[in-house]
Amino acid sequence: MKKLLIAFLLFAAAISASIIKPVERLATENNKVRLSRITVDSARLEEYNAYLKEEIEASMRLEPGVLVLYAVAEKERPYHVTILEIYVDEAAYKSHIATPHFQKYKKETLDMVQSLELVDTTPLIPGLKIK
Repeated sequence: MKKLLIAFLLFAAAISASIIKPVERLATENNKVRLSRITVDSARLEEYNAYLKEEIEASMRLEPGVLVLYAVAEKERPYHVTILEIYVDEAAYKSHIATPHFQKYKKETLDMVQSLELVDTTPLIPGLKIK
């Protein structure tokens, strides 16, 4: 798992050099930044991905406190999903998990998720946003 996290962070850093710019809205120490590592039942991956897409699109459209929800799957193990989550602050995160669209996602995918690891992080370059 450490190798996956290191690879993900290196990938994000490499991409970031050319596609990230400073944004005042993100320049705060109060942002909540998390990696969610999820192992999905491979037999239900397509169904899981549909619920995930619906939830992320609704969150990004409806919640001003949700700054980034970026989901990726490992190429060799597509049932291993990592989501980069960035919220304005802890209150925005708590508001997010109480929304009807998030609650629907959690309820509908509960038996599809084989493991979930929530990793709270510290941004190395706070105040940057993907273009």
